[in-house]
Amino acid sequence: MAEPLLEKGGEQEVASSSLESTFCQELKRISSMAAPMVAVTVSQYLLQVVSLMMVGHLGVLVSFSGVAIATSFAEVTGFSVLLGMSGALETLCGQMYGAEEYRKFGNYTWCATVTLMLVCVPISLVWIFTDKILMLFGQDPEISRAACEYCIYLIPALFGYAILQALTRYFQTQSMIFPMVFSSITSLCLHIPICWGLVFTLGLGHVGAALAIGVSYWLNVVWLAIYILYSPACQNTKIVFSSSALLCIPDFLKLAIPSGLMLCFEWWSFEVLTLLAGLLPNPQLETAVLSICLNATNLHYFVPYAVGASASTRVSNELGAGNPKAAKGAVRVVVILAVAEAVVVSTVFFSCRHILGYAYSNDMEVVDYVASIAPLLCVSVSVDSLIGALSGIARGGGFQQIGAYVNLGAYYLVGIPIGLFLGFHLQLNAKGLWMGTLSGSVLQAIILAIVTALTDWQKEVKDQNLDNWNNTNASVPHALRHYYYHYLSSTPVVAEVII
Repeated sequence: MAEPLLEKGGEQEVASSSLESTFCQELKRISSMAAPMVAVTVSQYLLQVVSLMMVGHLGVLVSFSGVAIATSFAEVTGFSVLLGMSGALETLCGQMYGAEEYRKFGNYTWCATVTLMLVCVPISLVWIFTDKILMLFGQDPEISRAACEYCIYLIPALFGYAILQALTRYFQTQSMIFPMVFSSITSLCLHIPICWGLVFTLGLGHVGAALAIGVSYWLNVVWLAIYILYSPACQNTKIVFSSSALLCIPDFLKLAIPSGLMLCFEWWSFEVLTLLAGLLPNPQLETAVLSICLNATNLHYFVPYAVGASASTRVSNELGAGNPKAAKGAVRVVVILAVAEAVVVSTVFFSCRHILGYAYSNDMEVVDYVASIAPLLCVSVSVDSLIGALSGIARGGGFQQIGAYVNLGAYYLVGIPIGLFLGFHLQLNAKGLWMGTLSGSVLQAIILAIVTALTDWQKEVKDQNLDNWNNTNASVPHALRHYYYHYLSSTPVVAEVII
């Protein structure tokens, strides 16, 4: 009787060792993508920060204030929309790459580029009337005119950013991260002298700062396009400029619109938070503290966003390849990685709570206020870590519509009303507003976690394969497609060979 027990124990040890090895491999794969993706996202974000800093050194307060407001306005009305909509490619291109449908992979990238460029047109029209919109909200006319001028000269950057986001997803979903790292960091390094030359040497002021961003975005686009044209690694997935690719636009919009709303609902809620802070007693102090907290959380968010991008790529690739176990394994690794990152970052923030404020201000009142709100900030960065990972999983699995509804309800039906009640009625001021938004973030994380936990990855693979069959064989009778679906369900091994 001892031998079977030993054999069973040996099998359990082998299974445990195999599971540990698989986990380590997946962890290594995701980490090797997430780390360079942080460099990519931070480099692209710093282009606007560098331009703002250059304008700040002009010594003209009106220009600096106008550019600061214009940067926020452009992010809310333009760049966030394009960033969110491009997330649809993480689902479409990721799953097509996993399924080795390379022709459709290129078609989706091309149709996304065209669609995002078209979206830039109405956004540009809004930017032309920036001054009138800002004055409608009570902003100073002189600052509003400076902001409008900056936004108008930022329009070329908007179109470059649209193409850049499509190309970023093109490389990301193939796990080709380092071409983006090279192009993004190189663009940032060149942006500094370009911006300096336009702002100071040519004397263009804040207009030169806006033009410099456009030049840098387009340089990034050109370098990535050259890589696609001449690199052997991109031969199978080359972007085909054909009219047939435009037929994919409806499929892209089905995911792009909820994907854009999913990001924008969350992003816009924090802008509402800043506006509400201006209505509190002592608005200078409250707004300054909230701005510091928002800057800290925005800078940290690049890390979970990169982890989420890696999660999106791994999940969508494995779903497209018909590997539900691998997709589920990637989800587990990403969640564990997000929890670990949350613990580390929140610990650092809490340990530095008494000196964090000095990075932005020497005013002791501001420094002490930031220290008092730091525990809430620690909870926020922890929740952001989970949200970044779970949102990436949602994009990879194609759950953007669910994510959009979740974010709408979490922030606008729960978070902002609670913030108004705590901040104004209970007179907790900035702490109350932040607690309200934090409650929305916690609710968002809980719901996304439940959706992820209840997802049947085997069913997602079957649905994805059925969609591929329907799209590729549109002329096949519906009865045969119906038979194929049931055949796939009952004989997954044979069906995998067919696919």
